[in-house]
Amino acid sequence: MNRKYRKTIIAGNWKMNMLASEIKPFVEQLKENLPKTKTCEIVLCTPAVMIPAMVKYGKECKIAAGGEDVSKFEKGAYTGEISAAQLADVGAKYCIVGHSERREYHGESDMLVNEKAKALLAKGISPIICVGESLAQREMDLTMEYVAYQVKTALSGIDATQLRRCVIAYEPIWAIGTGKTATAEQAQEVCEGIRAVIRKIYGARPARAVSILYGGSMNAKNAEELLAQPDIDGGLIGGASLKPVDFSVIVKATDQD
Repeated sequence: MNRKYRKTIIAGNWKMNMLASEIKPFVEQLKENLPKTKTCEIVLCTPAVMIPAMVKYGKECKIAAGGEDVSKFEKGAYTGEISAAQLADVGAKYCIVGHSERREYHGESDMLVNEKAKALLAKGISPIICVGESLAQREMDLTMEYVAYQVKTALSGIDATQLRRCVIAYEPIWAIGTGKTATAEQAQEVCEGIRAVIRKIYGARPARAVSILYGGSMNAKNAEELLAQPDIDGGLIGGASLKPVDFSVIVKATDQD
């Protein structure tokens, strides 16, 4: 982490878990375990129907509410879709785009991720743009080529001013929900590579201001080591974000010199 230049962010991704009625007790328990002085921004990305409750109760812990996906369309006859304007209207400050599960189960392309990111930026919402390689791609030594392509495509048409509101989350697909985690050195290598890609496009100053998160099974046990890396500015947390105590341990792990 490098707080001199960029924001530290711990973002939870609840996926299709929890209920709106469970948010108040969750936040109450989280509040009991969080450090009095936080050195990071806490974000909890929930199913869209739960965002109003997160906005209401999350204020107690200064939690920023986020969505888990968004439509590329502004409005129209797109049954079941949710627009960036609708997310902004209920108080979402962040939204995940391009998560590996969306790419795999819904066939989302890199260009679609780009369109969604731009739709969010147009409504003042910060996109958390997910990138990452499969196990086969890593074993073929194609990690950086593939991730670089994802980053370049996702940021296409986004200017340096808009870049300030973008967050990149590196999530090696082979480490999501498998219990496997990239070593701190592996995670740092890719996050450093992502920053190098951004530097080549936008220059050194904008690149060093972008927060890059690690999203491959960060948990209470490995968070401190991962967050000690210079180019890892936080985490996109899955399962551990559903457990207030574990999640608070990860938040505490950001308090490093």
